[in-house]
Amino acid sequence: MKTIFTYFSILLVSTSVFAEISSKEKNALIKFYKATNGAKWTNTWNLKTSPSNWYGVEIKDDKVISLKLMNNNLVGQLPNEIADLSSLEEINLFRNDISGSLPESLGDLKSLKFLNVSFNKISGQLPASLAKATNLKSIELHMNRLTGQLPASYGSLTNLETLSLFNNEIEGQIPLTYYSLKSLKVMLLNSNKLVGKLEPEVANLSSLETLSLFENKMDGTVPFDLEKLKNLKEMNISYNMFNGFVSRNLAKLDTLNMTMINEQGVATTLKVSIDKNSAYAADE
Repeated sequence: MKTIFTYFSILLVSTSVFAEISSKEKNALIKFYKATNGAKWTNTWNLKTSPSNWYGVEIKDDKVISLKLMNNNLVGQLPNEIADLSSLEEINLFRNDISGSLPESLGDLKSLKFLNVSFNKISGQLPASLAKATNLKSIELHMNRLTGQLPASYGSLTNLETLSLFNNEIEGQIPLTYYSLKSLKVMLLNSNKLVGKLEPEVANLSSLETLSLFENKMDGTVPFDLEKLKNLKEMNISYNMFNGFVSRNLAKLDTLNMTMINEQGVATTLKVSIDKNSAYAADE
């Protein structure tokens, strides 16, 4: 009996210790709570209780590893102290009312794999420092108010599989470094203000399955090198200023008819020729 009692006592203590976090991490959570008007969250925190009981907080080995507060009425800005949660692997703040710029300190989260702050009111430029979070697999920041250019430094995120930045106000060209993202499966850059060409180096994105660039201001010819992407299943490059011929195989991949602008500024819709000997899509 004594042995059983001792066993359960040890188990209880271990469980209690397991759920504890450092004062630094607890203070970071409280700072985050106050910066995003936590008292009015849909699911709020009782700061008098253990963080292990706080909604959306996952703790493992005395460290906060996940912060999931989707659709929870967060209002305000993300504090720099979020980087004090140094073991974070996932941040999911989808569909809230977060504004201001993303803190540069996010790049200090070396364990971060998943970042989702989509459907908010984030403004300013993408933090170039995020490239330091080299374990990132997914960046989802679509449906915000991001401006500036795509940081070339993101080309060093060798583990990145999803880059979703659609429906922002991002300008400039796609950096050449992005064509080195061998693990990238999904690239969603549509509905921005991107210019420049889609470079032949796109063929280096060997894992790419989905490419969406529609509704930008890109120009030049569509590289036939896209056909080298054997894993590409879906592509939408409509509503740009691309010109020239498009192969039948590429046109089949496009989820919408590819609308291009000719030299006279007239929009033309491309369709796949029904002639099986044709090597390109023809004007409709």
